[in-house]
Amino acid sequence: MKKILYLLALIALVSLVACNRKEPGSSAKQTMPSENQPAPEIVVNGLNGSPLKLSDLKGKVVLLNFWATWCPPCREEIPSMIKLNKAMTGKPFQMVAVSIDEGGKPAIESFFQTSGFSDLPTYTDPDSRAAKAYDITGVPETFVINKNGIIVKKVIGPLAWDSPDVAAFLEGLLK
Repeated sequence: MKKILYLLALIALVSLVACNRKEPGSSAKQTMPSENQPAPEIVVNGLNGSPLKLSDLKGKVVLLNFWATWCPPCREEIPSMIKLNKAMTGKPFQMVAVSIDEGGKPAIESFFQTSGFSDLPTYTDPDSRAAKAYDITGVPETFVINKNGIIVKKVIGPLAWDSPDVAAFLEGLLK
């Protein structure tokens, strides 16, 4: 039993290290976005090519998720994100899943064709400006932004986004 637990812990550690995107020796920005601070403005592109400006979503609760097709923990949380997004239909909520894949739209579309996760509201960040603005340290990394454009929660790593606790937290922000 102990060997299995050690093996699972090792797999989780390797997954986190594999999804780390910081260059060795790079330093963090002085003004990293954090909880209780305004969300930095970004513009990302939908897969249809239309731009989405974060400030245009003011008045909505935003789940801003940075992910990549090559990241196992990212792929692990996608089904729960899709379920959450469907559960929030008709509410002032917007999911923005920003892919940091270097292959951009073709890589994402290829991934969706093989995975079946095409219901994920996905955007691209071709020049990495959004990832830099949020100073992400790896993927997945998620920011929950309230109706006033303030970051209320930062989550590093995968999460079961369709859990009752998450739903209750988000419903509280919607009031």
